[in-house]
This record gives sequence, structure tokens and C-alpha cells, in this order.
Amino acid sequence: MLGICSYGGYIPWYRLKRKDISEAMGWINPAVITQAKGEKAIANFDEDTITMAVAAGIDCLEGIERYRIQGVYFASTSPPYKERLNAGIISAALALNDPIRAADFGGALKAGTTALLSALEGVESKRINPIIVSSSDCRLGKPGSIQEMIFGDAAVALLVGDQDVIAEFKGSYSTTYDFVDHYRGGFAKYDRQWEDRWVRDMGYETLIPEVVKGLLEKSQLKISDFSKIIYPCHYEAERKKLNKILNISPKMEQNNLLAEIGDVGTAHPLIMLVNALEEAKPGDKIMVVSFGNGCDALYFEITGNIENKRGKKGISEYLAQKKYLDKYGKYLIWREIMPGELGLRSEVDQWPRWSLNWRKRKAILGLWGSKCKTCGTVQYPPQNICVNPDCRGDSEMEDFLFSDKKGHIVSYTGDNLAASYHPPAIYGSVEFNMGGRFMFDFTDCDLDMLSVGMPVTMSFRRKYYDPKRDVVNYFWKARPMKRGER
Repeated sequence: MLGICSYGGYIPWYRLKRKDISEAMGWINPAVITQAKGEKAIANFDEDTITMAVAAGIDCLEGIERYRIQGVYFASTSPPYKERLNAGIISAALALNDPIRAADFGGALKAGTTALLSALEGVESKRINPIIVSSSDCRLGKPGSIQEMIFGDAAVALLVGDQDVIAEFKGSYSTTYDFVDHYRGGFAKYDRQWEDRWVRDMGYETLIPEVVKGLLEKSQLKISDFSKIIYPCHYEAERKKLNKILNISPKMEQNNLLAEIGDVGTAHPLIMLVNALEEAKPGDKIMVVSFGNGCDALYFEITGNIENKRGKKGISEYLAQKKYLDKYGKYLIWREIMPGELGLRSEVDQWPRWSLNWRKRKAILGLWGSKCKTCGTVQYPPQNICVNPDCRGDSEMEDFLFSDKKGHIVSYTGDNLAASYHPPAIYGSVEFNMGGRFMFDFTDCDLDMLSVGMPVTMSFRRKYYDPKRDVVNYFWKARPMKRGER
């Protein structure tokens, strides 16, 4: 049996109310008031599409032996790197094996489903199995644009394989057209869009019915055979029209989450899929449709194994964990739309030492430490001599993964002098529950939230950005666990 074996999701902690954007920028484009309902998810200043994909991947791989993974596919139209394998960074952060197939997918908003189809075909060929597919986007619209109001940030991950399948893959139908609705050149910062009427009438209203009809004919099914129909379309009136054209009942339509997180580009149909899987029952048939330079339509049937995957964070738990961004200006600085004065300490030249990064890659990207074979003491960073004073074993060490371990705060401080996009910079000492202690930055928190002894979990984040060379370097930070979080 071929299909989806596990799922995971990630939505950033911060949300920006659309009415705050409208109040700040409505003077230049009064039309944004039409999109002022709800909120959108905002990546923190130390997050991007890679860090969000890693978070979704960790959720997806919970309880799964990572050495089994043979492929990593990453889909995004806003990856941090054009010439550095983004999927390779994700693979290292997820602590996967080095002999692994990794690939980046992009160029169109349907890249997420294209990556998923490629993974399904790879497993079906019996050459690569299993494969984790992650997708995330962090697209920008110009201040005052409709795109700024609509776009949100989030990520999703799906494990594709042929064992313990929870959603069996039954078939697909694809189309490809050079239909230009959204576009962005190689050096453009902001998304551009052609006329709305063109996008609605010639795009969604033409291309989505075509691919749905094609899949139904190929599968010899009727639309009423499906429990859920998933497709991205942020035009509220157009969705109602498409539902009528396709005979999609209100019960069959999956919430597109536009009011909660926004339009997440390549990840959007897959995020809707994960949201549907959280409530799906064995025997349910689900159709997933993407849109962007054509369409992909995929057909899945839920198996009895779905009950074994309940309890993941998925999308629902992250939807409930949020904090509203108190100032629109923070968003502008975090996304480097507007320059901000961070002080003299921000002018230090932090160019990366690639040779050092290579030698220490497992410790930096994977958060691998060491474990003494003699006494079992663990320590980060990895050591050749045991730190236990009663042991002091010499070179009797094995690798030990810290990124999936929880800990607690030993000490912390707020530094108002350090350069920070969210002052004060907060950092301190963290002790892992299984042993080992290290100094980490704290993220997704305010200073007054913290206390000694507070439980924390590890989160893969941007450590710093080098604007001269357009280089992002990554490391792990400590994130305080929210109330009710497992």
C-alpha cells in the first residue's frame, strides 16, 4: 500500500491582525479594507521557510526512527538560498543520515503537491522509501497591497511510504499552463499579481474544474464520493461559485484557514490536507487540488491506521497557540521591509567560517552531543573526555541527539545592549532532562514570561544573517513550552 504514513504542521506563534495593517496602510490603498477581517500568521524575526519546515518535520517524525528516512523533498517559492540545497539543511537539522536523496522544488505555487507526487512515485518505484516532503512559504507583498493582507507564513510535512499508511494514494491528474497570475523575478522582493478578474475567471474558475473533472473521470468516481474536497482560493465569492459549479456541499468543503493564518503559497493545500487528516475517519475519500501554473489533483483514501496518528500537534494545536504582534512596525523590520537601528553592536561583521561549519556540522545543525559509553553521561557540545568527575572516560563516546530532548531553564537574562530585532535579547543556561547543560538564546517569548525551572524545548532558528554576503546561519534556540503543550 502506497501513501501518507505520518503528518506534521507548524504555524508561527505570532499573528498580525489585518485591521492593524489596514489602519497603518489604508491611506495609500483604501481597497485593503476589504481584506481587514481575521489575522495572518507571521514568522518570528529568527524564522524562515527552512526553520518552519524543520519544525513541521519534527512533528511529522515524532515516534519514527529517523535512520529509516531515505529522501527529503522541500517545496517553496521563498527559500533562503538559490544556490545551496535548502533540503540539505533541513535534512541535517532533522538529524537524518548522510546517504540520503534531497531535492528542492519551486517555481510555482503547485510545487508542494508536485513534490508530494514525486515522493509517491519514488516510493512506488521501490528505489527510495520512505520520503519526507516538507513545504513552507514566507511570501511578501508590498506594504499597502492586497497581497500583504492575505499572505501568511506556515509549514507542513508529510511522510510518504508503503508501511503503516494512514492515507492510501489512489491516483492523480495534473495540468500545466503558463498561466500568469502571481509572478516574481529572480531579484524581486515582493510578489506581483495580475488583475483579480483575470485570476478568478480565467484561473480558478477554469483550471480547477478541469483538473477535478479529469481526476473524477480517471478514477471513475463522482464528486459526492468524497468526504472532503481541498483546494486553495482566497476569493470568498469565487469559492462559493466554484463550490456550486463542482457540486461541493458545505460539509465537503475544507476550511481554507485564510482567516486564521492566511494564504501560505506552496504549503497551503497540504496544510488544509493535514487539517483534514486530524479529523478524518477510516474510509473517507479526500481530494487535494493545488493551483499555480496549472493544477495537481490527488486522491487519497483514509485507512484504519489513522487512529494511531492522533495526538500530533498538526495544525490544530498550533492554531490555538498564538500571540498578537503589538506593532505593525515590528513586522516591517523583521521582514527587512524597513531598516531599523539596532545599535553599534549590530555592525560587527559576522561572516561565516564555512570550514568550521563543515567540521562542526552535526553539532551545529543537528544538535548532536556525546554520551559516555562507560557511565552514560551526556554532554553538549560533544566531548572526547567524559565530564563526569567520577568517570573521566577517555574517547569512549557515542553520538547523542539533543534536538528532540526537553529541558528546563537554569538561569536567564534580558540584555538591552545586545543587537536584537526583538529587544531585549534573552538568553541563559538550559539543562536537559537527561543531562547536559548549555547556553542558548530564547525565542517565542517575552522576558516577563520566563522563570527558573520553566520547561523548554529546542527550536531550529536563524542564528544570524550576514547582509553583505546574503548568508543565513542557523542554530538551535530554547523555546518555553506553552501551557498544555506536550
